[in-house]
Amino acid sequence: MRFAEPNFLWGLFTLPLFALLFVYAYHRRKKLAARFVSLSMLSKLSTSVSPWRRLTKVLLLLLAIAFLFVALARPQWGRKMEHVERRGQDLVLVQDVSLSMLAEDVKPNRLVRSRHEISSFLESLSGDRVGLVAFSGEAQVMVPLTLDYGTVQMVLRELNPGWLMPGTNLEKAIRKGMTLFKNSGGASQHSIMILMSDGEELEAAAVNAAKEAAEMGIKIYTIGIGSREGVPIPLKDKNGGSVYKKDMQGNIVTTRLEEGTLQEIANVTGALYFYASPGEFQLQKVLTEISTLEKKDQSSDRMENYQDRYQIFLGLAALLFLIEAIVSERGRRRKQLNGRFS
Repeated sequence: MRFAEPNFLWGLFTLPLFALLFVYAYHRRKKLAARFVSLSMLSKLSTSVSPWRRLTKVLLLLLAIAFLFVALARPQWGRKMEHVERRGQDLVLVQDVSLSMLAEDVKPNRLVRSRHEISSFLESLSGDRVGLVAFSGEAQVMVPLTLDYGTVQMVLRELNPGWLMPGTNLEKAIRKGMTLFKNSGGASQHSIMILMSDGEELEAAAVNAAKEAAEMGIKIYTIGIGSREGVPIPLKDKNGGSVYKKDMQGNIVTTRLEEGTLQEIANVTGALYFYASPGEFQLQKVLTEISTLEKKDQSSDRMENYQDRYQIFLGLAALLFLIEAIVSERGRRRKQLNGRFS
């Protein structure tokens, strides 16, 4: 079993809080009642409330809430093979995960904003195969070309700086993207790469790699992320606090968008460069641009899909809420001694 939206499982940790709230409400109600009549008289005058029934209702509510969180996490098991007819392009998303992408000139920071925008971009696609490459000082294929956008979304959420060699190497990023096309039947005029970076590339080899990509028929749309003025790079210290990255002399390191190389990469491949301002990321403009390009008919793909099973847990939650509503807190009336009060 796997979960398509695992972040919702964190909600299960709120169950102890709900339990404490129920306990607090019970004692507060008891305290308020004691203001008007003594507890001994209250037990004689009121209809008997069974503590076991009350506990049962609380447990039913907690279990129902737990099933709701599991349903929201979209549990999946069982696989179904499908043949999918498609007509579209092959898109390789190339995402910069270098430390400079932690800069907060684009809120909440460059990388988190990129992940969010790519996620929205994927929701707008239909029939296009998508691959994902992450890079810093080196590049790594994260997802080969696929129609399974859910897998791309899941891997995308895990992209963070620090696990690849430091630096920003646009050449390796482009060449790694080219291998995805080569390994999936070869590149063509329908092959598109979307490169998202702050462009801090110290080598000039990236443009040469872009020229080779253009000869294969690949268009590389580039998106420049970040401020054109220098901003510091926030990091976490050993105690979890925030500090800024410093050089060997103790000076704060700043990062700024370098557009020149990104613009040239796009130009040599016949594509466009877009500047991602703090208010507009531009990926939707890339989508508009590539939607005008000719799409090709593709042979059917054999795709393996996980089956959603959230309906089971949603149904269990609804059933438990219903049972909780039916169960009464009150037990049998107590037998009054001597039939009346003296």
